[in-house]
Amino acid sequence: MEEIKISEVKPDEQTSGLQFFESRVQAGFPSPAQGEYADSIDLNRALITNPAATFCARVIGNSMVEAGINEGDLLIIDRSLTPHDGNIAVCFIDGDFTVKRLSVRDEGVFLTPANADFPELRVEEGSNFQVWGVVSHIIKRV
Repeated sequence: MEEIKISEVKPDEQTSGLQFFESRVQAGFPSPAQGEYADSIDLNRALITNPAATFCARVIGNSMVEAGINEGDLLIIDRSLTPHDGNIAVCFIDGDFTVKRLSVRDEGVFLTPANADFPELRVEEGSNFQVWGVVSHIIKRV
């Protein structure tokens, strides 16, 4: 089972904004920059809907690489969101935290990795299992 480290999001009393380029950036053919800058963007406000229920976790391992989640990425996890089939979630199972895609089927609940080298995990009856929170954003270094 992969280990992830979880920490609470603690908004500062003083928010420091990043300079924000208001125009969209094309991923196709380049267009001339129009120089539309807003003052700043507050990433806490842009990425976090419910601060009291939101936590961050740094990913360790590579079971979710095909979902774009790599080792070292920072997950923003919202515990106030209701988990649904297909969500990527941080789950607590039998004493360990893991990040997987939820798969709810007639035969039970499964934690599905996004890497063919890892097996799917069926949540067995009697397991100490909880969907701890739904992943709302992934922050990665490039």
